[in-house]
Amino acid sequence: MSYRNYDHMKFNNIQSCHLGPEISPEQFIPEHFFLYLLKGSMLAFDGNKKYEMAEGDYCIARKNHLVRYTKRKNDGQFEKVIITFDAAFLQKFYERHKPGKRNWIADDSFIFVEDDTLIRNFIRSLEPYYNGTETLDETFADVKREELLLILLRRNPDLSGVFFNTALPEKIDLEAFMLKNFRFNVSLDRLAFLTGRSLSTFKRDFSNIFGTTPGQWLTQKRLEEAHFLIQSEKRKPSEIYLDLGFENLSHFSRAFKKRFGYAPNQAA
Repeated sequence: MSYRNYDHMKFNNIQSCHLGPEISPEQFIPEHFFLYLLKGSMLAFDGNKKYEMAEGDYCIARKNHLVRYTKRKNDGQFEKVIITFDAAFLQKFYERHKPGKRNWIADDSFIFVEDDTLIRNFIRSLEPYYNGTETLDETFADVKREELLLILLRRNPDLSGVFFNTALPEKIDLEAFMLKNFRFNVSLDRLAFLTGRSLSTFKRDFSNIFGTTPGQWLTQKRLEEAHFLIQSEKRKPSEIYLDLGFENLSHFSRAFKKRFGYAPNQAA
């Protein structure tokens, strides 16, 4: 489905619409959420696979995944509809509707949803709330969330294996996980959780494998990657520091100079 095909829908003065708890700005998805792009596009990367979302696309972002986003504006605008399916809401939904739990094997961070009349009409029903003509109270917001989830499960009952899978991450290969995900700027608590470990076990296993602390290893690994990208790939420091898990350019520059003895812009 393309946004440009919605000739009959007027999106003047578009505002983003959000139903349910706010999504954390960090690179960790703590709750499932449904995303519809009204304006602009987005590129996401989960350490293994890239996902491209264009205007008019629908997708489900899956909880307990690490993801980086690059948002691209169209005519200076990036507008979206986000509907969060948090654990408390899903539990109430399950108790009320008893949808069962199916098996979902694929581990993609994003599941794209095909366009159909029910989805299209649902998005249209939200138009008064994202164009600012109406406000949505919490009770009615939950009704709309329930409506959307019923539509998604009617179209694909196997999604119950995504939404109602409450199993915690299993213990996995720590070395392989860290080499894949060292660029993500998330807390050690999150990393421990995703590898199926308590924080203390994570730190102990990490020391046994890498011979150092997680913080020291992450900084060194990110700086080594930065050095390679600047020197060999001719990338600019300002282009890479965020993708490598540094919160700001000045912090990155100080750490780089301390590690290599010269500033990032002298490494090229």
